[in-house]
Amino acid sequence: MQSIEIIIASFYLFFGIIIGSFLNVVSLRYDTGDSILGRSMCLSCSKELKWFELIPILSFISQFGKCRDCKEKISWQYPLVELFTGIIFLGIFLKFSDLLLVSIQQLIVISVYFMVVFSILIVIFVYDLKYKIIPNDLVYTFSTLALAGIFFDPATFQVSIPTLLPFLSGPIFFLFFFSFWFFSRGTWMGLGDGKLALGIGWLLGLSFGITAIILSFWIGAFISIILMSIPLLNFKGKRLTMKSEIPFGPFLILGLLLVFFFNINILNFIL
Repeated sequence: MQSIEIIIASFYLFFGIIIGSFLNVVSLRYDTGDSILGRSMCLSCSKELKWFELIPILSFISQFGKCRDCKEKISWQYPLVELFTGIIFLGIFLKFSDLLLVSIQQLIVISVYFMVVFSILIVIFVYDLKYKIIPNDLVYTFSTLALAGIFFDPATFQVSIPTLLPFLSGPIFFLFFFSFWFFSRGTWMGLGDGKLALGIGWLLGLSFGITAIILSFWIGAFISIILMSIPLLNFKGKRLTMKSEIPFGPFLILGLLLVFFFNINILNFIL
């Protein structure tokens, strides 16, 4: 990797970490009535935080994961989301870094597109994990952006009418999850997962989308087995059992990320 690429890659990483700090605020304040632009404060003692207490990751480390005043523990969500977002943004650059040889404008456009898409998915990931629900506003925005992506290629700046299969990929995946929701009356799967799968189909296409969904089931089963088999582990403070409700949205998003960044296509091994 040349020096200019290292500089740009570092920018993507640190910019992602900063955006991750903002995504933490969005996920915590979404649908609470609080403005996402309001001043940050300690959730335990309500003390307004100083600027040096808001430096992503570094503030958490320097304060040993505790509030400077009340000494209550700060959630690990903050540094993990910040770091995760930084890695995602870095991954976007590494995936499309070849565009540096073609056009910096194309790299910027496609980077911004996927930064917005994955930022929305990160908020959905955190929110669904905490509250077991996928907000309609966020998932509809994600699906709309994914749908727009099949009509416009940000890498070439060309608008085109897609073939029928890429357009149908989203509805096919939605109907798959809708059937789970409908026949189980919402006990097996939430309808929000179907709405999320709609966007995944449009973003990845049929074969890669199938891979993402298969991986999400595998990841979900693997993590659930671990949580149930190790007594010391628990989910949201409760011992996990076969009857426990586990949000599936985060697993769908993890499957999507694995397929997107590593170009995994299980169908290539089957067919």
